Amino acid sequence: MKKNYTLKRQADYWLGEFTVMASPCQILLDNLDEALAHRLTALAYAEAKRIELKFSRFRDDNIIARLNNTDNETIALDEETTRLINLADLCFQLSGGLFDISSGVLGKLWHFKQQTQLPNDADIKALLPNIGWQKSSWNAPLLRLPKGMQIDLGGIGKEYAVDKVAQLLQLQDCGAFLVNFGGDIYANKLRNNGDAWQVAIEDPQRLGESKLMVSLAQGGLASSGDSQRFIDIDGQRYSHILNPKTGYPIVGGPAQVTVYAQNCVQAGMLATIALLQGEFAEDFLKEQDCRYWL
Repeated sequence: MKKNYTLKRQADYWLGEFTVMASPCQILLDNLDEALAHRLTALAYAEAKRIELKFSRFRDDNIIARLNNTDNETIALDEETTRLINLADLCFQLSGGLFDISSGVLGKLWHFKQQTQLPNDADIKALLPNIGWQKSSWNAPLLRLPKGMQIDLGGIGKEYAVDKVAQLLQLQDCGAFLVNFGGDIYANKLRNNGDAWQVAIEDPQRLGESKLMVSLAQGGLASSGDSQRFIDIDGQRYSHILNPKTGYPIVGGPAQVTVYAQNCVQAGMLATIALLQGEFAEDFLKEQDCRYWL
């Protein structure tokens, strides 16, 4: 049977690789035999794929599709979806309404791929009435979206998948590992030789080059920035980080924010919310009393 992943032996660890959520995914497994490395990589792929299928907004057969096609209908959510919506609600509150899972509809106008002109201001304003998480009715586990509103959990889904895969690997008592889904990372403990994992943070100004190395023994690391997705129009750079209140890109912020936290979800949440603060990104991070790199 064809495998959905590859497994390679590096100098002193196994590297499992696959693609899920349109991201390159890696599992680094320290000090294991090959058979166990295969089993754990297959387990990681299966869990990541499960989460993608359940929460992708690009499918028409999952809970997100059902929610996005309701007409003021109240839907009772399962426990896992409830946890993610609660997390999204927390992000909305903590960000002052800037982290908004209902803002994905702006992607109809902002593509950031081969886009040569700005969206029409009237078209943006026409979408704004369908944006605003505060307009939904959320009384866990019951959710009602107003007609025309759609949600997208992409802003937290990959980080959630990292932590879920890490939890599964922990249950296997497999020693030290690092999970890396497109730069969203979690490591469980020091390696067998006593060293931490070495993680390179990419220079947003020079893609493919590392800006600095971070020693990660245990915890989550996540970055948010516009180095991969932006457009230049008439000499002006427009980030893919959009303000849901205006429909236009955030301005004045750092090119990239990287945050260390207890887990990947926390790190990703803080990095994204910081970037949404624009010029006040560092002020926000200082208030959170966390380790970060700008």
